[in-house]
Amino acid sequence: MDGVLLLHKPVGMTSHDCVMRIRKLFQTKKVGHTGTLDPDVSGVLPICIGKATKIVELLTAEQKTYEGEVTLGIATTTEDASGDIVSIKQIERPITRHEIERVFAELTGEIEQIPPMYSAVKVNGKKLYEYARAGIDVERPKRNVHIYELQLLDDRDIFIGERISFRFRVTCSKGTYVRTLAVQIGERLGYPAHMSHLVRTASGAFPLNECVTFADIEQHMENGTAHTLLLPIERALAHLPTYRIDRKEEQKVKNGAVLPAPLSMPEQLLMINEMGKAVAIYIPHPTKQSYMKPLKVL
Repeated sequence: MDGVLLLHKPVGMTSHDCVMRIRKLFQTKKVGHTGTLDPDVSGVLPICIGKATKIVELLTAEQKTYEGEVTLGIATTTEDASGDIVSIKQIERPITRHEIERVFAELTGEIEQIPPMYSAVKVNGKKLYEYARAGIDVERPKRNVHIYELQLLDDRDIFIGERISFRFRVTCSKGTYVRTLAVQIGERLGYPAHMSHLVRTASGAFPLNECVTFADIEQHMENGTAHTLLLPIERALAHLPTYRIDRKEEQKVKNGAVLPAPLSMPEQLLMINEMGKAVAIYIPHPTKQSYMKPLKVL
């Protein structure tokens, strides 16, 4: 079976755990996920199966949307609720809606982040969480990410209490650490903070309400209908412009041929055969003007 499975990842499993379970259920080694979700986070996790593993990196590059909660007054080692507390500061003044929305505006657009120590970012060949578990502090590389939208989901005008929590929705680029964003929100409000809850509600064009649970998958396996859960590759790549080719051109494309490009050549072009099936993804040729070359042959 080939296609993209939209999994509603449960809390308590790593993305790798999900891949391993899907491999067993579908009895194939060709399985890959399209963007890591921490164990504490649930939500949309597209899983590529069979030939669809060739498009993992294309789906990983898509923007993501999350709904989460920031808690002010407490910082943790992992920047989320599962970590050890490293800082506490009692909130002694009201925080206004205007303050929070001003901070959200400041953090919208291109921003700089330092990945958390408990993350899979590699430094000198080792993942940061490996250093963290060994008690070794290393310099973490800064990265620029893009926040497309950051919206307050709480309708209060004044926030009071020794601990203050509020919900938000964020649409962001690949590589954004939302728990780090929660910490940055707290810093700008003058308090330690952590992300106390998070759900990924969309990955690219795939929304949470189209996802299936492991219980759904197991039921379909029993019924012999698991194949109906997989999105065909061409649907998973529906965000790309398409170019229909005939049988003769299809054979050239399958052989990786360089072809004349259409007049308005996009950055990526999905080649579709006469049956409507995805054959390859083409990009502008780097040295031959008005020509295109394959990025992926599917």
